[in-house]
Amino acid sequence: MDTPRITRPRRGWARGAMVGVLLLGLAAGTQAPAAATPSGTGKTVGVKKPTGATEEVGPDGRRTYRGAIDGADYKVVVPARWNRTLVLYSHGYYPEGFPPPADSPGLANHPQTAEWLIDHGYAVAASDYKGKFGYTVEPALTDQIALLDWFEGEIGKPRRTVGTGQSMGGVVATSLAERNPGRFSGVVAMCAAYDFLGYMNTALDLNFATRTLLAPGQDIDIVRPADPSASAGVLAAAIDEALKTPAGRARLALIGSFGNIPGWYSTYDPKPTEVADQIRAQATWVQGAYTWGNGPIGRADIIRRAGGNPSWNTGVDYGRLFARSSQRDLVVRAYREAGLDLKRDLGKDLAALAAAPRISADPAGVRYLKRYGVVAATTPAPTITVHNTGDGGAPAYGERWLASQVKLHGEPAKLRQTYVDRGSHCAFTAAEEIVTVRALIERLDTGKWPSLSPRRLNKAAAGFPDAYQVPTDFLGEKPRVVSPAFAPFTPGLPPRPSR
Repeated sequence: MDTPRITRPRRGWARGAMVGVLLLGLAAGTQAPAAATPSGTGKTVGVKKPTGATEEVGPDGRRTYRGAIDGADYKVVVPARWNRTLVLYSHGYYPEGFPPPADSPGLANHPQTAEWLIDHGYAVAASDYKGKFGYTVEPALTDQIALLDWFEGEIGKPRRTVGTGQSMGGVVATSLAERNPGRFSGVVAMCAAYDFLGYMNTALDLNFATRTLLAPGQDIDIVRPADPSASAGVLAAAIDEALKTPAGRARLALIGSFGNIPGWYSTYDPKPTEVADQIRAQATWVQGAYTWGNGPIGRADIIRRAGGNPSWNTGVDYGRLFARSSQRDLVVRAYREAGLDLKRDLGKDLAALAAAPRISADPAGVRYLKRYGVVAATTPAPTITVHNTGDGGAPAYGERWLASQVKLHGEPAKLRQTYVDRGSHCAFTAAEEIVTVRALIERLDTGKWPSLSPRRLNKAAAGFPDAYQVPTDFLGEKPRVVSPAFAPFTPGLPPRPSR
């Protein structure tokens, strides 16, 4: 997709925050699919009205509770015939300055997903977390458990609790199960960056390379600027300028290679085939998710929470990062199309990076993100993940990192990973989300994973009505129906994993 270039810092930050982090899914229809089969039904459960909460009873007998626990707003819906399973949803990152979605807190990525769960007997719950905005993993881990405690005390103890979440919420859901063994029966993690410490190192690499190669000689503080928005604006402008020439685009491809950033940005359009179009897509990811989203602005929020900068590039060999990148071939093609010599010109650019002054991390910042941004990968409960192949905001290499860590610290038999062949971040349809959740439920019901072949998953997802076939999209394109797109996929290597 060729998206409009960022022309103004504030507008650019808005676009970057929208694509680099996850808000909530598009609001479409909420009619449940008639053809869907309930996972289970139960007897009508008597529900006690919680003290301090508001309660609404719907015409179908469902009860909706709203309230706050220690300053964190929550919402809970219990169907009239509860099947004794609770789905606890963890939302993604809300950027500072953006209002949360309507009817916040949301109960799923798509309203259709929540409706399907409720109509099939599941209770659903979510906290908005204290503070709500920014990198709120730390309060989320406390507030979601407080909500679970409230539910068990006021509504009843679930037979099983399933944690779900997207983007930052996927990290929260995974960590909740790890830190509270026995309280979660399963996890559905979507489009998550499980090693956020490594991810922020990659964000530093991309900003460092942009400053060095595209804005040489400019005094741009990318870690602790006095005006984070201004620093991000200068970097974004340098990217815009580089897009104008073949040589500039070649260097943009090199920058993107350090983060394994895919040359695919659109939710709806197929992956570009032309080199220049792939680089424009990469540049939009770098500019949006890493310059505006998790560049100086997002880093300031984390430094404030962590008590120090968590990222470093001391000792990093950018030549080695390039050599093992999944985007290496695109760089080679870009330099050749620009008429540049690989040995001379590419070597010169890598030498400039090698010679540039490095950035050190603060121990407090590293400790904080290790604690609140890197999952343990112990898989105490069955876990299924789903990721877009063309995600450049939280690239799919994080799934490869997770699988490698589960082999070391957990039980690989409890982990299953699926991929949806689509560009953008968290660009799943409600149908794709529901069949992923159903796969986990079948694992919990039978003790065995069902077949997760893309063909089977796509067939199951295709059985839902059109209202369930519209993906999340952050670019504001006109929503439209797409076909289910589960596909086999092997992500590239994580560029700078924390362990």
